[in-house]
Amino acid sequence: MKIQSKFLVVLCAVLALALAAIAQTAVAPAPTTLTAEERDAALKSLQATHDAFLKSIAGLSDKEWKFKPAPDRWSIAEVSEHIAVSESMILGYVQKQIVTSAATPEKRAEVKVTDQQILTLVPDRSHKAQAPEFLKPTNRWATRDELVKSFEDSRRATMDYVRTTNDDLRDHFGPHPLLGPMDAYQWILLISAHSERHTKQIEEVKADPNFPKE
Repeated sequence: MKIQSKFLVVLCAVLALALAAIAQTAVAPAPTTLTAEERDAALKSLQATHDAFLKSIAGLSDKEWKFKPAPDRWSIAEVSEHIAVSESMILGYVQKQIVTSAATPEKRAEVKVTDQQILTLVPDRSHKAQAPEFLKPTNRWATRDELVKSFEDSRRATMDYVRTTNDDLRDHFGPHPLLGPMDAYQWILLISAHSERHTKQIEEVKADPNFPKE
Protein backbone atom coordinates (compact mmCIF):
# COMPACT_ATOMS: atom_id res chain seq x y z
CA MET A 1 0.00 0.00 0.00
CA LYS A 2 2.83 2.39 0.85
CA ILE A 3 4.44 1.64 -2.47
CA GLN A 4 1.15 2.31 -4.25
CA SER A 5 0.73 5.58 -2.37
CA LYS A 6 4.21 6.72 -3.32
CA PHE A 7 3.53 5.71 -6.89
CA LEU A 8 0.32 7.74 -6.94
CA VAL A 9 2.13 10.77 -5.48
CA VAL A 10 4.83 10.56 -8.17
CA LEU A 11 2.23 10.04 -10.89
CA CYS A 12 0.24 13.06 -9.74
CA ALA A 13 3.38 15.18 -9.69
CA VAL A 14 4.25 14.10 -13.24
CA LEU A 15 0.72 14.84 -14.42
CA ALA A 16 0.81 18.24 -12.75
CA LEU A 17 4.05 19.12 -14.52
CA ALA A 18 2.67 17.90 -17.83
CA LEU A 19 -0.51 19.94 -17.42
CA ALA A 20 1.50 23.02 -16.49
CA ALA A 21 3.62 22.61 -19.61
CA ILE A 22 0.50 22.23 -21.75
CA ALA A 23 -1.03 25.33 -20.17
CA GLN A 24 2.11 27.36 -20.85
CA THR A 25 2.15 26.15 -24.45
CA ALA A 26 -1.50 27.01 -24.90
CA VAL A 27 -1.13 30.61 -23.78
CA ALA A 28 2.07 31.29 -25.72
CA PRO A 29 1.13 33.64 -28.58
CA ALA A 30 1.59 32.19 -32.05
CA PRO A 31 3.43 34.23 -34.68
CA THR A 32 1.10 36.55 -36.57
CA THR A 33 1.66 35.79 -40.24
CA LEU A 34 0.29 37.91 -43.05
CA THR A 35 -3.28 37.39 -44.16
CA ALA A 36 -4.02 36.42 -47.75
CA GLU A 37 -5.43 39.90 -48.30
CA GLU A 38 -2.25 41.57 -47.00
CA ARG A 39 -0.05 39.43 -49.22
CA ASP A 40 -2.23 40.11 -52.25
CA ALA A 41 -2.31 43.88 -51.67
CA ALA A 42 1.46 44.11 -51.31
CA LEU A 43 2.13 41.92 -54.34
CA LYS A 44 -0.25 43.88 -56.56
CA SER A 45 1.37 47.17 -55.55
CA LEU A 46 4.88 45.79 -56.00
CA GLN A 47 4.03 44.44 -59.46
CA ALA A 48 2.34 47.65 -60.60
CA THR A 49 5.20 49.90 -59.51
CA HIS A 50 7.75 47.47 -60.99
CA ASP A 51 6.02 47.70 -64.36
CA ALA A 52 5.65 51.48 -64.20
CA PHE A 53 9.33 52.06 -63.45
CA LEU A 54 10.56 49.82 -66.26
CA LYS A 55 8.11 51.43 -68.68
CA SER A 56 9.34 54.91 -67.71
CA ILE A 57 12.94 54.12 -68.69
CA ALA A 58 12.27 51.92 -71.71
CA GLY A 59 13.72 53.06 -75.03
CA LEU A 60 15.62 56.07 -73.72
CA SER A 61 18.65 57.22 -75.66
CA ASP A 62 21.95 57.76 -73.89
CA LYS A 63 21.38 61.52 -74.00
CA GLU A 64 17.91 61.17 -72.48
CA TRP A 65 19.23 58.76 -69.84
CA LYS A 66 21.92 61.19 -68.69
CA PHE A 67 20.12 64.52 -69.18
CA LYS A 68 20.08 66.74 -66.06
CA PRO A 69 17.33 69.41 -65.92
CA ALA A 70 19.62 71.52 -63.70
CA PRO A 71 22.99 71.09 -61.99
CA ASP A 72 21.29 70.38 -58.67
CA ARG A 73 18.73 67.95 -60.09
CA TRP A 74 19.14 64.27 -60.84
CA SER A 75 19.20 62.72 -64.28
CA ILE A 76 16.99 59.72 -65.07
CA ALA A 77 20.10 57.57 -64.66
CA GLU A 78 20.63 58.97 -61.16
CA VAL A 79 16.98 58.61 -60.16
CA SER A 80 17.01 55.03 -61.41
CA GLU A 81 20.13 54.26 -59.41
CA HIS A 82 18.46 55.66 -56.30
CA ILE A 83 15.44 53.41 -56.87
CA ALA A 84 17.60 50.34 -57.45
CA VAL A 85 19.88 50.77 -54.45
CA SER A 86 16.93 51.55 -52.16
CA GLU A 87 15.21 48.30 -53.15
CA SER A 88 17.87 46.00 -51.74
CA MET A 89 18.67 48.15 -48.73
CA ILE A 90 15.07 48.36 -47.50
CA LEU A 91 14.49 44.62 -47.93
CA GLY A 92 17.76 43.92 -46.12
CA TYR A 93 16.69 46.22 -43.30
CA VAL A 94 13.41 44.32 -42.94
CA GLN A 95 14.94 40.84 -43.02
CA LYS A 96 18.17 41.40 -41.11
CA GLN A 97 17.17 43.97 -38.51
CA ILE A 98 13.43 44.48 -38.05
CA VAL A 99 12.15 40.90 -38.00
CA THR A 100 15.22 39.56 -36.17
CA SER A 101 14.58 41.86 -33.22
CA ALA A 102 12.16 40.97 -30.43
CA ALA A 103 8.46 41.22 -31.23
CA THR A 104 6.95 44.28 -29.55
CA PRO A 105 3.20 44.26 -30.22
CA GLU A 106 2.77 47.00 -27.61
CA LYS A 107 4.42 49.41 -30.04
CA ARG A 108 1.43 49.15 -32.37
CA ALA A 109 -0.11 52.15 -30.58
CA GLU A 110 2.92 54.27 -31.56
CA VAL A 111 2.37 53.77 -35.30
CA LYS A 112 0.68 56.88 -36.69
CA VAL A 113 0.64 56.02 -40.39
CA THR A 114 -1.72 53.52 -42.05
CA ASP A 115 -0.88 51.13 -44.87
CA GLN A 116 -2.92 53.20 -47.29
CA GLN A 117 -1.26 56.43 -46.21
CA ILE A 118 2.14 54.96 -47.03
CA LEU A 119 0.91 54.09 -50.52
CA THR A 120 -0.55 57.56 -51.10
CA LEU A 121 1.60 60.00 -49.11
CA VAL A 122 5.04 58.69 -50.06
CA PRO A 123 4.49 59.01 -53.84
CA ASP A 124 3.17 62.57 -53.41
CA ARG A 125 5.76 64.77 -55.12
CA SER A 126 4.33 68.01 -53.73
CA HIS A 127 6.49 67.39 -50.66
CA LYS A 128 10.23 67.19 -51.35
CA ALA A 129 12.77 65.37 -49.22
CA GLN A 130 16.53 64.89 -49.28
CA ALA A 131 17.79 61.35 -49.73
CA PRO A 132 20.29 60.16 -47.10
CA GLU A 133 23.89 60.05 -48.29
CA PHE A 134 24.06 56.25 -48.49
CA LEU A 135 21.12 56.22 -50.94
CA LYS A 136 22.37 58.98 -53.22
CA PRO A 137 23.54 57.99 -56.72
CA THR A 138 27.27 57.37 -57.07
CA ASN A 139 27.37 55.57 -60.43
CA ARG A 140 27.32 52.15 -58.74
CA TRP A 141 26.55 50.26 -61.98
CA ALA A 142 28.67 50.53 -65.10
CA THR A 143 25.77 50.05 -67.49
CA ARG A 144 22.03 50.61 -67.59
CA ASP A 145 21.45 46.88 -68.09
CA GLU A 146 23.32 46.09 -64.86
CA LEU A 147 21.25 48.65 -62.95
CA VAL A 148 17.99 47.23 -64.32
CA LYS A 149 19.09 43.68 -63.48
CA SER A 150 19.83 44.71 -59.90
CA PHE A 151 16.39 46.32 -59.62
CA GLU A 152 14.71 43.25 -61.10
CA ASP A 153 16.59 40.87 -58.79
CA SER A 154 15.76 42.93 -55.70
CA ARG A 155 12.09 43.32 -56.60
CA ARG A 156 11.80 39.61 -57.34
CA ALA A 157 13.36 38.82 -53.95
CA THR A 158 10.91 41.17 -52.23
CA MET A 159 7.89 39.62 -53.94
CA ASP A 160 9.10 36.08 -53.23
CA TYR A 161 9.52 37.04 -49.58
CA VAL A 162 5.98 38.43 -49.40
CA ARG A 163 4.57 35.29 -51.03
CA THR A 164 6.28 32.81 -48.75
CA THR A 165 7.27 34.38 -45.43
CA ASN A 166 5.82 33.29 -42.12
CA ASP A 167 7.64 36.09 -40.31
CA ASP A 168 5.53 38.14 -37.95
CA LEU A 169 5.63 41.36 -39.98
CA ARG A 170 2.98 43.13 -37.91
CA ASP A 171 4.62 42.92 -34.46
CA HIS A 172 8.14 43.99 -35.43
CA PHE A 173 8.85 47.67 -35.91
CA GLY A 174 11.49 49.99 -37.30
CA PRO A 175 11.66 53.80 -37.14
CA HIS A 176 11.35 55.90 -40.28
CA PRO A 177 12.88 59.41 -40.10
CA LEU A 178 9.76 61.10 -41.48
CA LEU A 179 6.88 58.66 -40.98
CA GLY A 180 7.80 57.48 -37.49
CA PRO A 181 7.55 53.85 -36.33
CA MET A 182 6.35 51.42 -38.99
CA ASP A 183 5.86 47.67 -38.83
CA ALA A 184 7.78 45.34 -41.14
CA TYR A 185 4.84 44.94 -43.53
CA GLN A 186 4.62 48.71 -43.89
CA TRP A 187 8.33 48.82 -44.70
CA ILE A 188 7.61 46.39 -47.54
CA LEU A 189 4.85 48.69 -48.79
CA LEU A 190 7.36 51.54 -48.59
CA ILE A 191 9.53 49.79 -51.21
CA SER A 192 6.63 50.01 -53.65
CA ALA A 193 5.61 53.54 -52.70
CA HIS A 194 9.21 54.76 -52.90
CA SER A 195 9.70 53.47 -56.43
CA GLU A 196 6.40 55.06 -57.47
CA ARG A 197 7.53 58.40 -56.05
CA HIS A 198 10.74 58.36 -58.05
CA THR A 199 9.11 57.02 -61.20
CA LYS A 200 7.07 60.22 -61.05
CA GLN A 201 10.35 62.10 -60.71
CA ILE A 202 11.56 60.42 -63.92
CA GLU A 203 8.42 61.62 -65.68
CA GLU A 204 9.15 65.16 -64.42
CA VAL A 205 12.60 64.99 -66.01
CA LYS A 206 11.09 63.79 -69.29
CA ALA A 207 8.60 66.69 -69.19
CA ASP A 208 11.37 69.29 -68.91
CA PRO A 209 11.32 71.64 -71.94
CA ASN A 210 15.01 70.99 -72.55
CA PHE A 211 14.71 67.22 -72.43
CA PRO A 212 16.34 65.85 -75.61
CA LYS A 213 13.85 64.41 -78.07
CA GLU A 214 15.46 61.46 -79.79
